[in-house]
Amino acid sequence: MGVRRTVTAAVVSLAALTVTSGTAAHADDDIGSLSAQEIVDRSRDAFLSVDSLHLTTRGDLGRADSPMTLDLVLDRDGNCAGGVDLGDDEGSVKIIKRGDTVWLKPDSAFWKNQVPIGGSAFEAILDGRYMKGTATDPRLRTVSEACDLDTFRKLVTDNAKSGAGRGTLVKGEETELAGSPVIPVVRTTGDRTLTLYVATEGKPYPVRLTVKGPSADAVVGFSAFDRPVPAATPSADESVDVSALLGRTTSPV
Repeated sequence: MGVRRTVTAAVVSLAALTVTSGTAAHADDDIGSLSAQEIVDRSRDAFLSVDSLHLTTRGDLGRADSPMTLDLVLDRDGNCAGGVDLGDDEGSVKIIKRGDTVWLKPDSAFWKNQVPIGGSAFEAILDGRYMKGTATDPRLRTVSEACDLDTFRKLVTDNAKSGAGRGTLVKGEETELAGSPVIPVVRTTGDRTLTLYVATEGKPYPVRLTVKGPSADAVVGFSAFDRPVPAATPSADESVDVSALLGRTTSPV
């Protein structure tokens, strides 16, 4: 389904803004008074400090599997809950992962469009239930990897160490998003523009990222920092083992 690629694309876009300048900012600094680079440094550190968050993506991030929308709460223990919509009526899938167990519930459009041969039979067997499997199952591995916040924290950290960001970095005027004060920082690299909106009250979390260019036009949202992933999981009556459903094939779902 490309879930991991979509999450990776979102966090890589964030990472492209977070290159360390080596200039330390103090905890009591007014975010609005800092330079553009200091703001993204502070935002990077706030992002790396969280144990869980709510990630959403909307639009085309310039990947082959875009556009799709993603709505996922995930944490550093590899737990997650949410779903992905492939867009253009191609189908959607609910996702739950707790510990080493993964549950997926594709809708009818998914089975019809993504599994044209046999999809209707799979849908009939499930009868509204979830597919259940282990995180190490190769058919579910891409989903499992997308649920681990540590995977994407590492992308941001590695980018900062390598100094991979390029282009012009500019601080904008303070504004509001959903009634909360933020300050935008814009990086222009070639024909792509990334705008990061950073909270100016409380911790300087990144709360929104927009990506615009010839092959990308997307909005990524970050929220619910350090709020736990919902712990509810489907019951045995609500689940069907993925091996029983799909047989011996090792192709990703």
